[in-house]
Amino acid sequence: MKIAVATDNGQVAQHFGRCMEYTIYDIEGNTIKSKQLVPNPGHEPGAIPKFLNEKGCQMIIAGGMGRRAQLFFEEFNIDWIIGITGEVDGVIQAYLNNTLEIGESRCTHGEGHGDGTHGHEHCTH
Repeated sequence: MKIAVATDNGQVAQHFGRCMEYTIYDIEGNTIKSKQLVPNPGHEPGAIPKFLNEKGCQMIIAGGMGRRAQLFFEEFNIDWIIGITGEVDGVIQAYLNNTLEIGESRCTHGEGHGDGTHGHEHCTH
């Protein structure tokens, strides 16, 4: 499974689309097989979900994301977990350990903010 984490200076970015880059983890079982930083291709409607899908990602972790973006991710069958803060390596390790703490969406623009996870009340994988 590949998981993208919206990243700014090693921290989970507050908004998935306005981050500097994405940290893409290739996960097998509970083991990180590889980690790659890729620059943000630009924040245009639907562009980032398409880009991450082309990179093979099945999930994105971010501080926040609006409802319209969530719908774009759904089109590419990419799950999301939002309301996350912290250092990206620590966040991915918490995800792998099933101890990831989900807060409120950090996105502060537009309508329709997420409630933490796509289809989950808590993080499970």
